[in-house]
Amino acid sequence: MRHALFASQSMMRDQLRSALKRGLLAVLDIGTSKTACLILRIDPAKLAAATAEEGRQGGYLAMRVIGVGVTQSRGVRLGEIVDMEECERAIRTALQAAEKMAGVRVDQVIGAVSGARPVSWGFTGDAEVMSGEVTDQDVAAALAACPEPPAEEGREILHALPVNFTLDQTSFLSDPRGMTGQNLSVDMHILSVASAPLRNLARCVRRCDLELAGVVTAPYSSGLSSLVEDEQELGAACVDMGGGATGVSIFLRKQLICLDVARVGGAHVTRDISEAFGIDTATAERIKTLHGGVMATGLDDREQITVPVLGGDEGETRTITRAALIGVIRPRVEEIFEEVRHLLDRAGFGGLPSRRVVLTGGGSQLPGLEDVARRVIGQRVRIGRPLRVAGLPQSAAGPAFSAAVGLAAYAVRPHDEFWDFEEPAGLSGGTRLRRTVRWFKDNW
Repeated sequence: MRHALFASQSMMRDQLRSALKRGLLAVLDIGTSKTACLILRIDPAKLAAATAEEGRQGGYLAMRVIGVGVTQSRGVRLGEIVDMEECERAIRTALQAAEKMAGVRVDQVIGAVSGARPVSWGFTGDAEVMSGEVTDQDVAAALAACPEPPAEEGREILHALPVNFTLDQTSFLSDPRGMTGQNLSVDMHILSVASAPLRNLARCVRRCDLELAGVVTAPYSSGLSSLVEDEQELGAACVDMGGGATGVSIFLRKQLICLDVARVGGAHVTRDISEAFGIDTATAERIKTLHGGVMATGLDDREQITVPVLGGDEGETRTITRAALIGVIRPRVEEIFEEVRHLLDRAGFGGLPSRRVVLTGGGSQLPGLEDVARRVIGQRVRIGRPLRVAGLPQSAAGPAFSAAVGLAAYAVRPHDEFWDFEEPAGLSGGTRLRRTVRWFKDNW
């Protein structure tokens, strides 16, 4: 029996527009290590007045963070929910903390999914401009003409982004509507993910008495907040180093053109420390945060770190050197960057004009990480922090909150997607994209 657990993508857009008009929205980043919730107060008048020239910055000026809640994630592994009850408890804890700080109750939320094994596809569709001036119907016809991605059991389309339009011989158009021409073509980036993680996220959100106003992949939202305008325009990759997975999102001309995930992250570093020194996971995480690094010096042999003996008598401790700790951390970090380099090479990242790599996420805060990344990846590298949003406390301004802040950016300036356009009358149904919209309506 099918259950309509929540609306289709187009209906979620309606939920988002409704929340923006009301001026209140929550964003929820459910990661392997932490669950973070931000509550946004939006000024509808300022948002409506923000011009296209102001771009993303105009949207930022129209919102303010009024509540923040963070808790340790439970029931999440490799970026995917594995225990519904534990995950629900974590969501409620973060949400209630944010609501208490804001002094309001929220009903609508945008969520991020960080795992779900994403796959990127690129397709091109063409259509004739019917009236000589490009309208929404012409754009919809070009989008509908894109070929179907290969059908795979257990996978669904999450994002369908038009990344480039060509009108007659003029290419690199972000929005051709209102322009004059005869033939319109579109390059569309389609991102498919495993459907089970999406359903689990939807169920958890509904069990917390919330309505889902959108779902975004975490590497995408991290790129929106961590890459500056020129990096998004000229070509850059955002490497979101999470606890259970490392996401790679590639942007060009301010559009997401490719996204992939390596199923290894900071939690694997913590596990390596725990196993190497025979200590519990909580202690391993603490010494990684306080003493960890990836570049050893001569002084590290002298720095002693006291750790409890796992299974020993109460108060029993032993010491390890920081050099030994770095010797455990560095190989795993190098493995992560080898995976990142493989994903970038497979995506053709070397052909982009800029080729800058921006590291963000909680795992990017280890000292010396940039130097190792430059050596392994072979590109220019910097650490990226989320762009400042009004009201964002200093405790939530670090790289670990890039995905959450990116969700806020997405909320006020969502990119057009396939389902934002009405299907042209007279076109035969049956493409996978149109079936996807119906699938969301029937199953979510």
